[in-house]
Amino acid sequence: MEGIFSADGFLNQSLTSVNNILWTYIVLALLIGCALLFSFKTRFVQIRMLPEMIRLLGDGTKKDGSKHISSFEAFAVSIASRVGTGNLAGVATAIAVGGPGAVFWMWTIALLGAATAFAESTLAQLYKRHGKGTYIGGPAYYIKYGLHSTRFARLFAVLITMTFCLAYISIQSNTICGAMNNAFGIPAWAMGIILVVLSTACVFGGIQRIAKVSSILVPVMAVLYFILAVVVIGMNISLIPKVIKLIVENAFGLQQFAGGSIGITMMNGIKRGLFSNEAGEGSAPNIAASADVTHPVKQGLVQALGVFTDTLLVCSCTAFIILISGVFTNTSLNGIQLTQSALQHEVGSVGTIFVALAILMFAFSSIIGNYTYGEMNVKFLTSDRRWLFLLRIMNGAVMVFFGAIASLDLVWSIGDLFMGCVTIVNIVAIVRLRHQVFSLLTDYQHQKRNGVKSPEFHRSQMSEIQENIECWE
Repeated sequence: MEGIFSADGFLNQSLTSVNNILWTYIVLALLIGCALLFSFKTRFVQIRMLPEMIRLLGDGTKKDGSKHISSFEAFAVSIASRVGTGNLAGVATAIAVGGPGAVFWMWTIALLGAATAFAESTLAQLYKRHGKGTYIGGPAYYIKYGLHSTRFARLFAVLITMTFCLAYISIQSNTICGAMNNAFGIPAWAMGIILVVLSTACVFGGIQRIAKVSSILVPVMAVLYFILAVVVIGMNISLIPKVIKLIVENAFGLQQFAGGSIGITMMNGIKRGLFSNEAGEGSAPNIAASADVTHPVKQGLVQALGVFTDTLLVCSCTAFIILISGVFTNTSLNGIQLTQSALQHEVGSVGTIFVALAILMFAFSSIIGNYTYGEMNVKFLTSDRRWLFLLRIMNGAVMVFFGAIASLDLVWSIGDLFMGCVTIVNIVAIVRLRHQVFSLLTDYQHQKRNGVKSPEFHRSQMSEIQENIECWE
């Protein structure tokens, strides 16, 4: 059994071969092409409208007694789902496999991908529907009502459910078990059983307090991690120019071109950047659709800011710590253990323990949060509650324990496969709906130029698709 789930096993080797083709020839081209398309067509909205993004965090139309959430609340929820395993373990994996140059490509996909995030969240707002006291929406909805393709919408719903509730769950579980084993010596199988009990109880609604407590602890832990990272970087501020030089040289260096590793560096940087910031993946739009705003563009801008916050801020902190410490040269370290080793090198054993506790909070909350994405899309697919029961078993028990006993390479390979597939479907959809994004942005900018402080949108402004828009009366 161990051989099957190992890095050298047939399953991982087969998935690696498939992923190399999928990412090299399809996903990377679509991600970069889509990001460039929306960046140039919007005149780099993600950069020139950065002040407006920050201003909009305080904007909202939420009324007392309403279940709708504000722009800031939607931003906070999306950041909570973004900040976590990808920032601590994903960055480390990218550096371990692709070298320091992978960080440059993480930055690149964030800067360009923020335009993609803007597009998908704007569309999610445009095609959102009325739910029970709140709004619901996401890629499945703008595919169904924007592209008029129920089959394509169902395909997305199936893929995102499998991505977040099966593949990503195993990554979260594997990361927790690795961190706890490294910090406290807890066997992976034992930690896996504990996680199965806790996660199953949460997804079945039996221990609601755990989810509530984690929603409080995760932001606190994120802030503490950021403060610790800033302190470490501040203590080594003189090394930052050398670190940046190392990143750039490894991204474009002659050695990388000669050795043929430039493609590996780029691929791993972009893959782990996408896992962390989720730009183009189609996950954040599910949350973005629920925000109560006066114009779809508002939430598009807010979610673009979320990409910057995640990758350019939090991911960079982890990358700098790892590169400052020099432990990335130890080829025996990968994933969360590399991050732990780097912090231990800088602040002592407390660093290892802190990362273990932080990742426990981050990853466990992600396990619960990922289930939410799955449930939303299963409800889109069917009203038969038996499928929800099956999802809870697969999410809370099967994939959690699988992640605990499987190798690091295998769980990331599974995640890469499903992440690539769901990203392809979403990008095809938003590219086909691009003119609606451009039209909405033009309208928003026109109102701002005319002195309108808070632009508004009404579905009558898009008479050609008015019958497909449920909200925006």
